[in-house]
Amino acid sequence: MESHKIQLKNPLEALQDYGQSVWLDYLRRSLITSGELQRLITEDGLMGVTSNPSIFEKAIVGSNDYKDLLESRHLHSGDPKTLFERLAIRDVQEAADLLRPIYAKTRKRDGYVSLAVSPHLARDTRRTLEEARRLWRAVGRQNAMIKVPATQEGIPAIEELISEGINVYVTLVIGREVYERVANAYIAGLERFSAGGGDPSGVASVASFFISWIDTAIDGIIAERLKTSASAGDQVLLRGLVGKVAIANAKLAYQSYLELCSSARWQALSGRGAQTQRLLWANTSGKNPKYRDVMYVEELIGAGR
Repeated sequence: MESHKIQLKNPLEALQDYGQSVWLDYLRRSLITSGELQRLITEDGLMGVTSNPSIFEKAIVGSNDYKDLLESRHLHSGDPKTLFERLAIRDVQEAADLLRPIYAKTRKRDGYVSLAVSPHLARDTRRTLEEARRLWRAVGRQNAMIKVPATQEGIPAIEELISEGINVYVTLVIGREVYERVANAYIAGLERFSAGGGDPSGVASVASFFISWIDTAIDGIIAERLKTSASAGDQVLLRGLVGKVAIANAKLAYQSYLELCSSARWQALSGRGAQTQRLLWANTSGKNPKYRDVMYVEELIGAGR
């Protein structure tokens, strides 16, 4: 009797069957040079990468990943910020090149790598715009995204960058109201870009919606209220909210996403080839050891659009 081996699909790849794309919030030199990033793309179905300034900093200071580059006379010229950017830009460029086949295969839906503007500029619209434009030119990859925070000052910058045809990764999106402002900034930017003769199908953005931080904050408030609540009914109600608010908050944002996708305003852009600004569930690792480590992932699997 001939035996047959059952080939089980990698769980991360299987997520694609549910309209999900897995992006990695991690990038450093050794991930690229070791071949691990290529393996994640090929074997695990990785669809995108977002770089993190703090991870870059730890890798540069605490490892030999960048020794050869740091000793290069060409790269070592300039101030520390310039040197940091040169190192980060090279990693982003090489990661973007590895992800380029995904970008092509998914018709510009996936296959992106992000590079962040300095967090010190989060409250300065003008300087955020200046740095974002400069980084976009320096990276020089169509499948790059410039990471901008969803602060009050960052949202106008997001609209302006989109209107210039620059891909934007919006970070630190916490609540539904902020998400809707970010999404409307994206739509307004696309409308301006299209009105100026640009092709909206070539512009992409994601809104990185933070999850577990919400439960960390709310669970703490609930714990304090449980200490002072005398009512048995209040105790039951409060305990029922533990570990539930973050997912409910994300589902409300997703409902807003669906409503925006159905609006006449969006349909006009969609008819010209524009792609929706995707909701990217970030900060999905649970901070409470009592929670299952995939709780936020499993609860938020849903159809993509």
